[in-house]
Amino acid sequence: MTTAAVVIIGGGVMGASVACHLARRGWKDILVIDRAAGPGAGSTGRATGGFRAQYATDINVRLSLLARDELLRFEEETGVDPGFQQAGYLWLAADDAELEVLRAAREVQHAAGLTEAVEVTADEALRLNPALAPDGIVGGAFCPTDGFIRPMSILEGYLALAERLGARIEWDVEMKGFRRDPSGRITGVETTRGTIAAGAVVNAAGAWAVRVADGAGVALPVMALRRQVVPTVPTDVLPASMPMTIFAGDGYHLRVRDGRVLLLWPTPGVKGQPYETAVEDRWIDAVIEKTRARVPALRAVEIDRAAAWGGLYEISPDRHAILGLARECPNLYLINGSSGHGVMHAPALGRLLAEIMTDGAATSLDATPLRASRFAEGCPNPVSGLL
Repeated sequence: MTTAAVVIIGGGVMGASVACHLARRGWKDILVIDRAAGPGAGSTGRATGGFRAQYATDINVRLSLLARDELLRFEEETGVDPGFQQAGYLWLAADDAELEVLRAAREVQHAAGLTEAVEVTADEALRLNPALAPDGIVGGAFCPTDGFIRPMSILEGYLALAERLGARIEWDVEMKGFRRDPSGRITGVETTRGTIAAGAVVNAAGAWAVRVADGAGVALPVMALRRQVVPTVPTDVLPASMPMTIFAGDGYHLRVRDGRVLLLWPTPGVKGQPYETAVEDRWIDAVIEKTRARVPALRAVEIDRAAAWGGLYEISPDRHAILGLARECPNLYLINGSSGHGVMHAPALGRLLAEIMTDGAATSLDATPLRASRFAEGCPNPVSGLL
């Protein structure tokens, strides 16, 4: 029987971050398993790579600031450039009500230390992104230190450093269940390659985390939610330095990546099929209509329907991560439910979970708002309709 001090289920950016941070804190015999044939087959490989600290809750702002610190020294520590480009995030408000939501969030941001986030007038927003149509913009919010990252580069860096520090990464290994003792403690992870005796287990399975939790008798309130992306054909109409631009009212947003403009608009997934990622033609049609109305500079640029893709978010009830020890299982640790913020917060969450597993509590910041028990306690984090 294979043995490991800790088995991390999921080799995406979250599991890789945990492995790397545990190894850096002196853990030995770390094993990461993933059912995919290689890196990036799950949500990490389908992420668009936005990074922001403009959130409406203190804990999410602080997670971003901690992650930003990690990203700024990422290449030095891992040898891989994370592609962190501080091009900014520009939020656009269509009316006073949306503007007030952005203002309230900015108060939280400033209190948490994100003092560079500012309000912008409609004219200032158009100077930051001249490609926009001026109609329907009354103002907005901008943070110059937000921007972009490369998810696959971050995954590559964490996996490489974790392996250099002694962690093992095994692909094409699927978890099938757990062996547990009478106390509920996991003693072994049953996989398609046999049973692994485990001292501790980390659920880093992303949108599929509920399946892992179920095997340990843990009720994990996370659901999969499809997000669709459609790019333009290659174009130089918009500069790569353009800030991520988001219409606060409906979440339509766009950015430039690798010589194309990525167009996104959040919609519900397929009813009854939470893991369906196929892109709908009618969704693309709606995105084209929004783009032509809101971004005149792109009216003559073709949309590459064949290159569209879908991915999965892992959504928690309050749209915040679930981090720490599961109440129902004394050696199962959770790092789930990031609700679309997973890649950008992975550097922070992996570090915090390594602190929890090593020291019994997070020390880089107060992570109690992310505890798994908060829902049963009736203490969820506030949910903003925009941020």
